[in-house]
Amino acid sequence: MAQILRGKEVTEALNASIQADVAALKEKGVFPTLGILRVGERDDDIAYERGACKRCETNGVAVKKCVLPADVSQETLMEAIREFNEDPSVHGVLMFRPLPGHLDEDAACEALLPEKDVDGITQGSAAGVYMGKAIGYPPCTAKACMAILDHFGIAVAGKKAAVIGRSPVIGRPVAMMLMQKNATVTICHTKTENMEEVCRDADIVIAAAGKARMVDDSFVRESQTIIDVGIHVGENGDMCGDVDFSMVEPVVGAVTPVPGGVGTVTTSILVRHVVDAAQQGLRK
Repeated sequence: MAQILRGKEVTEALNASIQADVAALKEKGVFPTLGILRVGERDDDIAYERGACKRCETNGVAVKKCVLPADVSQETLMEAIREFNEDPSVHGVLMFRPLPGHLDEDAACEALLPEKDVDGITQGSAAGVYMGKAIGYPPCTAKACMAILDHFGIAVAGKKAAVIGRSPVIGRPVAMMLMQKNATVTICHTKTENMEEVCRDADIVIAAAGKARMVDDSFVRESQTIIDVGIHVGENGDMCGDVDFSMVEPVVGAVTPVPGGVGTVTTSILVRHVVDAAQQGLRK
C-alpha cells in the first residue's frame, strides 16, 4: 500500500508559516493584500475565487476584487490591470484565464507587473522559472507539486523524474523546478514513444496530461512517487485525476489523491506568494 500524500498536511504547515509572516508584516504596518481580476462568470473561476478568498481569510490576507463583464473592452481590462499595478496596497494579483475570445490575453498578461504576478502568467515570471532567478513567481500548481515533495521529504536530487504534459502552466515549469533541484527530467507528451516505459523508469512521475485516469498500472512500479495534477468531474459528479488511483496505489511507494492532493495545496501557495511579495516590497 502506498503512502498517501495528502494536501491537507502540507497546507497546514504552509498556513502556519504564512500566518507567522503575516503577523510580523502587520506589526510593521504592512497588510498583505491579494487583488483578484475576473472577467465574466465562469463557474470554475468563481469556485477557485471562493477557495482563494477563504484561504486568504484563514491566513489574515486581505482581498480586493475587480469583476468585469464578459463583454468588457480591451481598454477597460487594461485600465483595471494598470490600477492594480499602481495600487501600493495590493501586493499580488490573480487574473483568471482564459479570458473571453475577443480579448488579447497575451497583452493583458504582459501588462501585469512581474513582481505582482503571483500565479506565473507573465513572461517575466516564466523567465524567472527557466533561469532560476527571483523574477515574479512560478505558477501556483507547479509550485504546489514541489511543496508536496519537499514537505514529505521525497528526495529529488539525483533522481529520475518524468513529467507527463508540456503546458506552460504546469508541465514545463514543474520540469524546470525539478531540474533546479538536480533531478534528471524527461517531459512526455502526445508524441512520446513508449511513454509507459519512460514513466516506469522514473523515480518521480508528475501527471499533468489533462486526461482522466490515463496513468494506470502499466506506467508505474514499486517505490515510485506519483504526483497527480489532473482534476476531472464525471457524469455522476465523482472527481478523479490523471492517475487511475485504484490501479496505481497498490503498486507505488507514494501517491497524491484526487481530490485532496495538489489542488488543496495550490491556494496556499497563492497566498504564500502574496505574502512573499509583501515582504519583498518592504525590503525595497
